[in-house]
Amino acid sequence: MCDHTADPVLYPNRGTDDIDPDDDGVSRRTLLAGSAAAGAAATAGCSRSIPGSGDADDGPGPPTVYVFNTGDMTVSVIDTDADDVVATTYLGATASFPSNQYLPGLLTDGDDVVWLNVDRGVRAVTAGSLSEVASLDTGSGANWQEVTPDGKHLVVSAREPAHTQYRVDADPTSDTFGEVTAELDRTDEGGRGDTDGPGPCDVSIHPDGQYAYVPDIFGDTLTVIDYEDFGIVTQVSVDPDADADAVAPWMNTVAWDGNTLLVENSGGDTGTESIWDVSDPEAPEEVVRLTADDGLGARPLTSEIGPDSEFGYVFTPGSDDVTVIDLAAREVAGRIDLGGSGFVGTWGPAREKLYVPVQSDDEVKVIDHAERAVAGTIPVGSKPYGATAGRVRPDTDTSNGLLASLARLGVALPGGGTTYCIGECACGHELR
Repeated sequence: MCDHTADPVLYPNRGTDDIDPDDDGVSRRTLLAGSAAAGAAATAGCSRSIPGSGDADDGPGPPTVYVFNTGDMTVSVIDTDADDVVATTYLGATASFPSNQYLPGLLTDGDDVVWLNVDRGVRAVTAGSLSEVASLDTGSGANWQEVTPDGKHLVVSAREPAHTQYRVDADPTSDTFGEVTAELDRTDEGGRGDTDGPGPCDVSIHPDGQYAYVPDIFGDTLTVIDYEDFGIVTQVSVDPDADADAVAPWMNTVAWDGNTLLVENSGGDTGTESIWDVSDPEAPEEVVRLTADDGLGARPLTSEIGPDSEFGYVFTPGSDDVTVIDLAAREVAGRIDLGGSGFVGTWGPAREKLYVPVQSDDEVKVIDHAERAVAGTIPVGSKPYGATAGRVRPDTDTSNGLLASLARLGVALPGGGTTYCIGECACGHELR
């Protein structure tokens, strides 16, 4: 069941046990024919690999974006040269915030892994087959994770009730792959009101390595963790504005040049966006906080930063757009209308185009970075949310295609792994 907690932003799915069957998505309620249909699909047909698929001997394939459809637990595989879906495969799990900061440059082989936030933890699936190869139960339903630039570590933030940071061996060739190599229980820090900890949200890794930035939504702090020693090196208090009780920082992104950090803040009527100077990685300094009065869209949730580190793209689903920020001028440069709710996005491997799943419209908007405008629309599966990229195409076969078709029809299928979203999506995890 979902957590019945008062905050409608943190817990938007409270009071529901399934995806809403009255909206444009599909119901996950059991159909009498589900088991028989799924069994028939699983045994039908023969294998069929798509061009550039993820066999270990193939080498790097063409640039690809993977979109996780929370409504039917499928993955839409997008060719970023043609900006078209080349396959839809049934995963039986879904993710709202897959690792996507450095992963697009690391996924070049079928045995490389994609890290997802699923149920009460994180999960690794191979890029070539989307089969599970590792998992970690964090004890929390709200999890974020990011791979370090060298691909050796995964740093995890597990929010309430765990309030814990984990470091996981992320190297598939390692003898300890998937094992927790360090752990940091932060409960003793406490949090705002009656919360039992600081609520570490999100993880962004400095491109020079060594440091991970974690915004703490209940602690009103930005925490810097040395992920090699796995200890806190700096913790900066974030003071609220005059018209808000708390800043509530929850998501962040470090620029590729290592000089700037964008932090999304949930506090206030419509949220705010902070620009931090991290040119000294151990001593972050907030230099400006943008509000609606500055042109910021409503409810900033996550962000991506352009390849030249000149512009930031902040996903503002409360106003159905993306807010573009000029990082040098430290001001809003414009807004890009999505026509619906987009919560996250990912760069394609070439970092020329930004792919934004629009959950409310079952499509992906393609933003051209050079023009800073929508350049295309790609229809995908039900309630797309999370996305990441790489240069491996997962193998698909007839059975996967049939399972995906059945999922789109609302047939209850085996497996299942839900995910935490800031918006209506696959519900079923428990935060507490």
